[in-house]
Amino acid sequence: MEMFGEGSRKLQDRYKARKVADLINKATKVTNFDDDQFGYRDFIADSSYFFLATSAGENTDCSFKGGPKGFVKITGSNTIAFPDLDGNRMYKSLGNIEDNPNVGLLFMRFESEVGKRYLRVRINGTAKVFDDHPMMSDFPGAKRLVEVTTHHIYLNCPRYIPEMTLVEQSAHIPQEGKEQPVPAWKNKPGIKEALEGSS
Repeated sequence: MEMFGEGSRKLQDRYKARKVADLINKATKVTNFDDDQFGYRDFIADSSYFFLATSAGENTDCSFKGGPKGFVKITGSNTIAFPDLDGNRMYKSLGNIEDNPNVGLLFMRFESEVGKRYLRVRINGTAKVFDDHPMMSDFPGAKRLVEVTTHHIYLNCPRYIPEMTLVEQSAHIPQEGKEQPVPAWKNKPGIKEALEGSS
């Protein structure tokens, strides 16, 4: 699968950037995790959040996905999986995937840590949603599982990322044997009744 679409190529030519784009592409992009000279595996395993972009027709969505460190798992040389946790029942990301499996994932680190590379990693691929999956039990709180087949895995320059400090993880992250607090919106009149029986 090509890294650059027709629009990207058109602008690269307009602004005399095609050569640079091709050099960066060649230097930083891999198609699977077996070719991992940049430490993509460790970076993803250490991540507790990422951003997921999906689209279908005129419907586009960018969603924050969070969980405990390791909630995104590399399951093969070119596959990763993450859980669909309890949400607002709109299924915008999952609905787009049903119509158009092409997805973009953006992993970032806002905290600089001693001995850890300061990275921003993008993954482009195709996704599939599973209501039942053999690995479901590996993801506490999973309602469904999303598996992504990677086409492009590549670095992005982190120079515009602000440095921020993580104060604490969300109390809503599922943990084995621990009940999570109910978000306030679920108790609003009308919504509480509508949620009964939904998943």
